[in-house]
Amino acid sequence: MIVVIQCAAKKSPYAGCLQTADGKNVFFVADPQAAPTQKDAVLARPDDIADRGISWRQKLVKYNETPGNNPLGLLPAWQLYGNPTYEMLVNRYSQDRIYILSAGWGLLSAEFLTPAYDITFSASAERYKRRRKSDNYDDLEMLASSISEPVVFLGGKDYIDLFCRLTSNVKAPRTVFYNSSSPPTAPDCTLERFVTTTRTNWHYECAKALADGSQNLTARFQ
Repeated sequence: MIVVIQCAAKKSPYAGCLQTADGKNVFFVADPQAAPTQKDAVLARPDDIADRGISWRQKLVKYNETPGNNPLGLLPAWQLYGNPTYEMLVNRYSQDRIYILSAGWGLLSAEFLTPAYDITFSASAERYKRRRKSDNYDDLEMLASSISEPVVFLGGKDYIDLFCRLTSNVKAPRTVFYNSSSPPTAPDCTLERFVTTTRTNWHYECAKALADGSQNLTARFQ
């Protein structure tokens, strides 16, 4: 089974940053012009041009091509987020079966070295953090279309459209867990309601149930 889980707002205090040619840290947001000024960092969007005519996203991909050499101290995606659920999933299923759906970067493999950023789909987020559906992002798509294992998605309704789009070429069955009383729209996916009284970040509870076999979830998706 492949587990895709949405990103989290809280990042590790040890998160590293990409840097400009003159050594300044780059902090990624959805709207740099609306963000508070940071004295010792440059604010940018992932698809802004970095240097040498390529975007920061392209620069990050190139950086990951030599993962053994990590001078900026970037963390693997599963270690970037502050909630322990990501580590729990990696320990349960192994790193190669966990993917992170990031509002800033796209669909990332768990081991992909990822810099500090503050981008979200949440409607309650401050303007500079919020990615809107009309915004143009060159999202990464790291889940191979050729996989045969079932894919499950754990995340809020604001992230479902992105999940469906970035996995549209995957031939394996895809299941979207949801918590609301009304089923979301997820073309070509099976919908599975996870019943809980938790409203904020309910998908962490769902992840734990999936990992420990509660409610027979694991048996049904393996």
